[in-house]
Amino acid sequence: MRQLDFYTNPQSRGRMIRWMLEETGADYETHILTYNDTMKSEDYLAINPMGKVPAIVHDGRVVTECAAICAYLADVFPEAALAPAVDDRASYYRWLFFAAGPLEAATVNRAFGFVVPADRERAVGYGTFEHVMDTLDMRLSESPYITGDHFTAADVYVGSHVIWGMKFNMVETRASFQDYAEKLVVRPAFIRANQLDEEAAA
Repeated sequence: MRQLDFYTNPQSRGRMIRWMLEETGADYETHILTYNDTMKSEDYLAINPMGKVPAIVHDGRVVTECAAICAYLADVFPEAALAPAVDDRASYYRWLFFAAGPLEAATVNRAFGFVVPADRERAVGYGTFEHVMDTLDMRLSESPYITGDHFTAADVYVGSHVIWGMKFNMVETRASFQDYAEKLVVRPAFIRANQLDEEAAA
């Protein structure tokens, strides 16, 4: 059996990966790191020179960045059926990386109060925050899950942005977003992951 180590902090984006790991049903060992201490240790910087979490090490292979970890775990645990067939991944990749690019950038900028000047919108990958919200709203208004009728790893990543984004006012509260979030937070894996992170935080 391959060793799977998960490096995280319960107050980080590592919560996305905890949820993803629980969806796979994989056995893994959790390493809780602290900001400005073990995250910056020599041992951890050898894994992720950025000194940030989350990261996984799977049978000696290092994967960082939440979207990449979600996609990787879906591939190496195919029995969990968290990725579409290889020839049916256009929508899967599109929305997974829409969230990693435009959605992430737009919501972080909003959190810090940065507004792209109107004459510079073409120079920014996401254009405007409103455009990103409208695009996501359009998709979730026409589809129960981000890639279609079935839950995938892309929903872990996109859904995490929507769930916690609405909670912290980084994502607008729209009907389609609320409906989407309600489907996700009742998943057994989401509930287990949340409980584990709350216990770790305590």
